[in-house]
This record gives sequence, structure tokens and C-alpha cells, in this order.
Amino acid sequence: MPVITVNYKQVHIQELNKGAEQTVVLIHGMFSNLSIYYFNIAPVLAKKFHVVMYDLKSHGMSERFTDGYDLESMSSDLLALMDFLKLEKVHLAGYSFGGLIALKTALKAPDRVSRLVVMEAPDPQDEKARNIIDEYSKEFLEHYVANFTDTTKVQMGKRQMEKNHRMYEFLFNKTSIKADMIREKHFLSEANVSGLKVPALLLYGSESNCKPTGEWLQSQINRSELELIPGDHNIPIQEPAQIAERIVNFLSQSLSKPLTQNHG
Repeated sequence: MPVITVNYKQVHIQELNKGAEQTVVLIHGMFSNLSIYYFNIAPVLAKKFHVVMYDLKSHGMSERFTDGYDLESMSSDLLALMDFLKLEKVHLAGYSFGGLIALKTALKAPDRVSRLVVMEAPDPQDEKARNIIDEYSKEFLEHYVANFTDTTKVQMGKRQMEKNHRMYEFLFNKTSIKADMIREKHFLSEANVSGLKVPALLLYGSESNCKPTGEWLQSQINRSELELIPGDHNIPIQEPAQIAERIVNFLSQSLSKPLTQNHG
């Protein structure tokens, strides 16, 4: 359980294949943790890349904080983590809200990002994407645990589920996460997405409510390609092998090679 101190914050990280020449940093979504990558996706990436995973603040085994869940703060946390690990330039891959963190970081520090993978990033303006905070219930967590167990073959016990439940309750009731996410409502419309210079792969579920956001991003980002994966918003859980293979192929392309656009 490696825990490092970054900007006076305790951050839980996991690394695979440290000796590889190129690094990919994986960012999970809100109300999840790095385990969404650890069992199925990260080991495939680690055959070619140095893989870095970390738990966002107040998630998994990272330290709890009451504020700082806006994209600027989360991006700053990521860049500070890269500085701590002496990673000058990396590939970034983010899922759901983690996809927005990755996009924000690529816009903020394009010289530190080689390639960008955005998976199922929502439009913060979409109330359905934000209302998960208000609609959260223990049944939601149990459904996630059932899917997690099916795909990873790792049984999550009652004690671990209760621990995760307490983490969610803290996030919902004791932090600024709701206000911070609402404050990001106009992020996509106000950010200079069309000015992004980093090649981007957009992975979205073919049946996902977020698919229109992926299509919009593809129309805005010049060097981007959109690929639809069978499933809904939960494609890393539903199709981890296909996700991993697609990311490896994309990150393995020569950076000098023109990106072929794919309109899905």
C-alpha cells in the first residue's frame, strides 16, 4: 500500500513496470478508486508502459479532504504528483470525471502530456451527470460491487463495502464536492477545447448517455478519434480487455504519425 506525501496530502498510488520508457497515468472517476484499472486494464498496459495509478483525494486509501474537488485543484494535484515522481511528460487516461481532469490537465500543461485518452467524460452541464450525488444510495454501491466482482473475480466483503459506503457518505455530506462540480457546469463550453494540441482518443459506450459529449469532443478536437465500445457508462467494467487493447494501440502509435479521425 504505497502512500506518498504530495503537497502535504497523503496519496495512495500503485505503479507497474517502472523501468519502461514511457509512462501512462490512469485517473479514475468520482466515487470510485484505482481498482477500476488495477486488475484488468493496468496489467495489459504494463506490458509496454510504466503505469501509474492513484486514488483521488478522499477516495480509496488517499487522505480525506473537505474541499478542492474543482477541476483546477484536481489538475494541480495531478501535476504535483507527476513532479513528485519526476515524470516530465506522460500519457494521460481518465474515466468519467477523471476524463475531465485529464482533459483539463492537457489544456493547462500541454507540454507535459504526450497523448490523451478520455473515457466517458460527461458534460458537467448535464444534470444527469451531476445528480448521481443526490441520487446515491446503498443499492447503487451494491450494484457497483456486483459488477466489480463479476469482472475482477475478486470478492468484495461486507466490511470493505461498508468502508466504501462510509467514504461515499463523507464525500456527499462533508465535502464541497457537490458545489465544486456544479461550479464546473460550463467547463466544456468555456474551455478552449478546439485549441488542444495533444492527440486524443475518445472512448464512449455505444449505449451511454454521455455519448453525445464524446461526439462533440471529436468535432472540436482536431487530432482526435472517437471509438464506441459496446456498453453504457460503465465500459471499463464491462469491456476492460477491449479498452486496454485500444489504449495500448493508440499510445503505441508514432507521435509523428498523423491521427486518423474516426467519427464513430
